[in-house]
Amino acid sequence: MRPDYTGGGLVNLMASIVEGCGGRAHHPGLAALPASRVAEARNVVFLLIDGLGARYLERRGAGGELARRSRGSMTSVFPSTTASAVTTTYTGRSPLEHGLTGWFAYFSEAGCVGAPLPFISRGDHLPLSARGEGAHAIYRSEGFFASLPAESHVVTWHDIADSRYNQHHCAGATVHSYDRAADLGARVERIVKSGAQRKLVYAYWPEFDRISHRYGSESPQAFERLEEIDRAFGDLVSRLSGTESVVIATADHGFVDVAPEESLELPASLASLLKFPLCGERRVAYCHVHSRDEFAARAGDWLGDRAQVRESAALAAEGWFGGGAPHPRFPERIGDIALVMNGRYTVKDWIPGDPRHLHIGNHGGTSEDEMLIPLILEKT
Repeated sequence: MRPDYTGGGLVNLMASIVEGCGGRAHHPGLAALPASRVAEARNVVFLLIDGLGARYLERRGAGGELARRSRGSMTSVFPSTTASAVTTTYTGRSPLEHGLTGWFAYFSEAGCVGAPLPFISRGDHLPLSARGEGAHAIYRSEGFFASLPAESHVVTWHDIADSRYNQHHCAGATVHSYDRAADLGARVERIVKSGAQRKLVYAYWPEFDRISHRYGSESPQAFERLEEIDRAFGDLVSRLSGTESVVIATADHGFVDVAPEESLELPASLASLLKFPLCGERRVAYCHVHSRDEFAARAGDWLGDRAQVRESAALAAEGWFGGGAPHPRFPERIGDIALVMNGRYTVKDWIPGDPRHLHIGNHGGTSEDEMLIPLILEKT
């Protein structure tokens, strides 16, 4: 499934929210939620539930607070992963524009492969700032909060509230932290009801994603997290009754669960052809190589029908990463060759310092389970 950037995807939802809050959108609005409908609300509450794909919500959440307010589905961005999609929700920009193309990326500014969300280098886990690069050099795209006439607030998980990533992308908003889903409704209620000015409240809940990585999205542990956020959403809607708010909930991506035999380890014969360790995601890996033709041929022979071996630039030209003015470092962020995994397969390499574990739940790929996210709406 290809991402929709023309009116049916996450980037379009954010365009509707930004324009509906009085800002300037960089992309067309969401056909299912025009900016004019957002503009009618006194307050706008946006809830991002990390990892809660539309197909999963249909299967496991039927009849719940979230599912019964679903208005259908949209597509995430490509790759369908937190680093790319959450950055789109903060900036209103496509991955082509904001340049965060997966959990790992090569940063020439720092001279290493790093993880932009925790702002650390791969392997030694040192802050990227220790390599002489600040957050602005890595991220570049600004969040949209400072440009809005509405009073902006971000309610986010306690252990990431003050991260370099959040400090950069939440500039212009007041950031609030919390540590239990049950506290989410009360925190948002206090913000919405404090003062007469119109407000945009962006709330983020990461626990379904964290548990799904560890135990699998179809596990009892993940279902418990679905029930937890479902109750919290119902409580949030109840608390906001009479505030003339529109509550919009969605996700950044969905999940597929991967069996051990579907978790592939890059062989040494291919690893030796890389300039740097693999970047991107286990479902979409970017390869910086010495010889494109040699690497592509060998990778194709090894992977067979388990993956598509594509030139990264061709994916960008086909529009997988969206439109707009490319990030100045975009080509290096996607490497030379992309391994786009088929089915439920993943690919991984290992370097010293990597934690030796495999996720059961994975995302980043192009399946409907990963790519489709829900559009959940309620007026209060």
